[in-house]
Amino acid sequence: MKRDHLMPDLPAPPAHEPSERRANAASEPVPEPGPGQERPHAALPAPLARLADTARTYASRKDSAHTARAYASDWRQFAQWCRRRGVDPELPDPQVVGLYLAALAAGDGPRQRPLSVATIERRLAALTARYRSTGRPLDRQDRHIVDVWAGIRRTHAKPPRQKEALLADDILAMLATLPHDLRGLRDRAILLLGFAGGLRRSEIVGLDAGPDQTTDGQGWIEILAGGALLRVRGKTGWRTVEVGRGSSDRSCPVRALETWLSMARIAHGPVFRRVLRPNSGVTAERLSDKHVVRLVRRAALAAGVRGDLPEGQRAHAFGGHSLRAGLASAAEADEAAVQRQLGHASAEMTRRYQRRRDHFRINLTKAAGL
Repeated sequence: MKRDHLMPDLPAPPAHEPSERRANAASEPVPEPGPGQERPHAALPAPLARLADTARTYASRKDSAHTARAYASDWRQFAQWCRRRGVDPELPDPQVVGLYLAALAAGDGPRQRPLSVATIERRLAALTARYRSTGRPLDRQDRHIVDVWAGIRRTHAKPPRQKEALLADDILAMLATLPHDLRGLRDRAILLLGFAGGLRRSEIVGLDAGPDQTTDGQGWIEILAGGALLRVRGKTGWRTVEVGRGSSDRSCPVRALETWLSMARIAHGPVFRRVLRPNSGVTAERLSDKHVVRLVRRAALAAGVRGDLPEGQRAHAFGGHSLRAGLASAAEADEAAVQRQLGHASAEMTRRYQRRRDHFRINLTKAAGL
């Protein structure tokens, strides 16, 4: 019996088959990562691999600490909403995201009350950033998102609610309500410096006594004969804020700052810190920006600012932005100078902060001949 009759006829494999197999394997699509997994990357050369940790560190700092906390909270709430409905939150499904936006607008969210358009917009930004960071971006142009989001804005959009501006007389009245102890000295410096510098609340508490002293600092101070120079890193990048000395020690932000630093014995690290009870010194811990909000609100209410408003409305009328709005509204200076102080990219943004502008100073009706 011949061997050829026992074996099936099989073509001999070509000599180049192994290379073809490698080519075909390379051309096959890489499977999508599972939930919670990052997209695999090709191995990097050793010199580049050593930079991976550095790159990840920089990527983690792309958002401010405040934004990072808000985005993390937004993602947790979305994940909880999805799991209660049997949906995998890790999959960037535009239809699920569209339903979530509708639930937030209709009051079907975690807190069972409708959220503002601005808050929903931030939630959507948080989801977009999260999915992008995992290598599976969310399609923001999908009709399930575009149409629902357009309808929410058309139905629920309202003019932005602005905080009341605090003018110089208001600030002085608020200072009179503060105690004459370490806490009072600190809070006095916060109010005066925040007002005169037109600073955001995060910029106030982010100040250090000098450059490169902390890893979480957002700027530092330099006290000179004519005033204080603040190097501040805000939303639009670094800027220099000039805070001149006031007409009296009672109202001088630089004097208040000097007194606080001296009495608290602060020469290095965060400028504004927690004070131990009862006035037994200060900690090394930086104040939260929420302290500025609570301080402004408490002092404004104690001083009777805007006493014409109903009590419930007054409780929400003041916040950290009241200091910035107060400078923009009260400073009798060139608009460009106020814009630079506030760090605004446009004059139009500065005008939004001018709560008590001289309306109708230019009457276009009469100018047009009517």
